[in-house]
Amino acid sequence: MITSKGKFKGLVTVTVRDCNGHIKYYKNGFWRSLLRLPHKPMITKHHNTITTIGDNLIADLMISNPTQNKVDATNGYMLVGTGWTGSTPKNNTSVNTATGTYKKLDSGFPKIKGSFGAANGNVVLYRASFAAGDLNANGINEVALMNGNTAASKCLAYAQITPSVNVTSADSLQIDWQITVSGS
Repeated sequence: MITSKGKFKGLVTVTVRDCNGHIKYYKNGFWRSLLRLPHKPMITKHHNTITTIGDNLIADLMISNPTQNKVDATNGYMLVGTGWTGSTPKNNTSVNTATGTYKKLDSGFPKIKGSFGAANGNVVLYRASFAAGDLNANGINEVALMNGNTAASKCLAYAQITPSVNVTSADSLQIDWQITVSGS
């Protein structure tokens, strides 16, 4: 009997920058202030979940005549929200509580991290950049990788942003998402 342990895993990196393009910092809490520790930059990294619908999108891509849009340069979008609950992210079809609008993937994305057949040739990179004025929200704690920008769009992957980030209208938000396909 032959078995496979194939899987998809992902990493989402969220970076908040001020109006001058500098990375913003979280305000120190009591203990960090008391210990005189430096402020922590607003760069968060967290795993993602390939959703049930995402599993279906991947399977659809493997047939002769796919019926669904790919998360590609034409149809790839990200949506952020403030409604992370931690319950059943595998079943999410979008973010729970959207803030702002769908953001198209940046030019040149998605792309493969390495070359075909070489190291990182199995890692797909996605990026969406929300410019100053695109968002004005506190507690952004979730993001979805979508195959479109309508309510009918499908969610390939969903991730928690932790700790949550606050983005003013003067700030920009960059989300880098990598999905690694592993056959072992």
